[in-house]
Amino acid sequence: MIDVQSKTDYGVTLSRFLKRYMMELILSLIVVVLIVTAPGFFTLRNILNIFRNVAITGVISFGMTMVIIGGEIDLSVGSSIALSAVITASVTGWLSQAGIMPMESAVFVGMICALVAGFLIGLSNGLIRTRFNIPTFIISLAMLYVVYGFSAIISRGFPVTTLPLWYNWIGAGRFFNLIPVPALWLLLAFILVYVIMNMTKLGREVYAVGGNEEAARLSGINVKAVKITIMVFVQVLAACSGIILSAQVMSGSSTFGRGYELEVIAAVIIGGVSLFGGIGKVWGTMIGIVFLGVINNGMTLFGVDDFQKYVVRGLLILFAVMLNTVQLESLGKTRKKDATAQ
Repeated sequence: MIDVQSKTDYGVTLSRFLKRYMMELILSLIVVVLIVTAPGFFTLRNILNIFRNVAITGVISFGMTMVIIGGEIDLSVGSSIALSAVITASVTGWLSQAGIMPMESAVFVGMICALVAGFLIGLSNGLIRTRFNIPTFIISLAMLYVVYGFSAIISRGFPVTTLPLWYNWIGAGRFFNLIPVPALWLLLAFILVYVIMNMTKLGREVYAVGGNEEAARLSGINVKAVKITIMVFVQVLAACSGIILSAQVMSGSSTFGRGYELEVIAAVIIGGVSLFGGIGKVWGTMIGIVFLGVINNGMTLFGVDDFQKYVVRGLLILFAVMLNTVQLESLGKTRKKDATAQ
């Protein structure tokens, strides 16, 4: 005789597995289809190029994961890319042209100044949020224009190209003439945020604050400090992405980063992070980043023009977000049933 209970348990387990790993399964299916239909897709160099192409937005996406899980959002990360790139190139030019130090070493000072600028932008966003209780959507939207304005003022509206030749390695170099350096920056950012969110007190506090801010406050968590920390963290990562981008093209421009904030948020949401806060995983964000990278790469291999790419990407993002919303609601109902049964 068939064990009905075992069959039922198996069905429930399979259903939970499909719900929990739906995006991974869809990504795997897309990859299989591209392997069969797209010439040149399944090569080591092309796979590595996918990670190189998503590195700039990917690095920020991990910081944005912390921010959204913490119940906030930051729309100014794209403008921070532009500012950090402009500051790096401009400071390098000022120091070298003034004879203070050679360009080869002046670029290090420029990068430090860019990271400090990112830190100050994040600190400003966090302080305004916690002091005046203004939604970060409004704060960061205003900051987006302010930061773009500063980057244009500093660069006078023109690209700044005073950078040493070796600097290009940071954004376009390859280890062993194969592994793109930006892909390694992406991996480093992933490991850093994964450790923070899964193995530290700060990570647990971010989940608690995003899940229920008042309960977190009553349990002794310094909610203001957590919010400021995550706002600073995402901006520092945005500054890092600006440095990587400026190294790729060997210039800094106030036009960098336009629309990148939407790409970042899309990757995070596709990865299963809830916009309401408190729910999400760093690994899911990596899946979201790779998902967008694979889609873009596949459309390029098929010769899809840029206008059609916008339509396809938009529809896929909408589908993925809807799927994750249903998935999160289903998992929530399952947890409630389990809790009631116990």
